Amino acid sequence: MDDKTILNRISELVDEEHRLRSTAQEHESGTDDDAKERLRALEESLDQCWDLLRRRRAARQAHGDPDAQGERPLSEVERYLQ
Repeated sequence: MDDKTILNRISELVDEEHRLRSTAQEHESGTDDDAKERLRALEESLDQCWDLLRRRRAARQAHGDPDAQGERPLSEVERYLQ
């Protein structure tokens, strides 16, 4: 997966996240359980995409092979301290 593909995926995920949050606001009842679960999954996918993009860029700056970078497991990405 190249950087452009990753950035496109990030954009798609963010768009979906915004649609879900907007729908929840329109209904004023908050977010139902299915939407909450989907939002959590979107956030996790976004974390993985950003992690991969950062590591690809770091590899390129270090004159390494960005294509050698793969998506890390969610359990590893989600334990990062921000």
